[in-house]
Amino acid sequence: MKRIILATAGVGLVAVCTAAIGLAQPSSTTTGPAAAVKAEATLPPLPAEIRDRKRFNVGVKCDAVPFGYTNALGKNAGFDVDIAKWFARYAFGRAQRVSFFCAPTPAREPLLTTNRVDLVISTFTYTTDRDTRIDFSRAYFKSTGRLLVKNDSPIRSLADIRGKKVATTTGSIYDRWMKRCFSGTEVLVTDTITSALLAFSQGRADAVMFDDTVLAGQAAADRTAKLTDDTFLALPYGIGIKQGNVALKRWVDSRLELMRKKDTFFSILKANVAPRFVGPFSNSILRPKVTFGYAAPGSPSADTICP
Repeated sequence: MKRIILATAGVGLVAVCTAAIGLAQPSSTTTGPAAAVKAEATLPPLPAEIRDRKRFNVGVKCDAVPFGYTNALGKNAGFDVDIAKWFARYAFGRAQRVSFFCAPTPAREPLLTTNRVDLVISTFTYTTDRDTRIDFSRAYFKSTGRLLVKNDSPIRSLADIRGKKVATTTGSIYDRWMKRCFSGTEVLVTDTITSALLAFSQGRADAVMFDDTVLAGQAAADRTAKLTDDTFLALPYGIGIKQGNVALKRWVDSRLELMRKKDTFFSILKANVAPRFVGPFSNSILRPKVTFGYAAPGSPSADTICP
């Protein structure tokens, strides 16, 4: 239970990051449900267990701006949170019919395998290893890894992290990749990205390795920090589903496709990031003319390939 609840240490960092990336109250949550309900009528049906409960249980990040975080009012907010609310609209006609559970990186799979949640929408990068234990929806967002360093840091590229201490989250793709590919690098792992950023701000880590969307906000907020030019491990996010729940996967994939056709992800993006971030990330989301997927079956996972 301890690993599932968001650590309170370093919450100020989330607040700073929130201000920097210019988050708005999700406008998509205020639109009427009628069109959504009508559109879903001919698509695969919702599994009976969720239908009868009349509510989704969804794991989300609680400290990863702009995807999932707790806002100043104590409410769950962010890009992934809005996707869950759209699912509630499609299923029940009301965005409020969803209960959120904090899902830091190490808790994501256990939340699914122990039936605590129906879905995990939590910056969940697809890997072939994870796919052996849980199922994934189709991809809905393309992220890439970045390094956050101090302005005067000697770390200017990935090659410079050997011999340095780099913070990231436990069980993340970055955790495994650094341990596999960067001998001599000390990897400081934390349960949450907030804790990793706190370690960096306190000088306990020389850099933070994480998703570009999260680190961009921190770099914008902290005048003493910057992103290096490297981009790496470009892998898409998917929605985690308990392995073998074919009916729920079909339901989720069909609604993601509907959202793609209606350009809903673009509306969600605009509602959750400042205007200056919309353009750079507009090709990272599903759109009517933008689609993407995972690597072909049998392909090696990117975290197993060293630069």
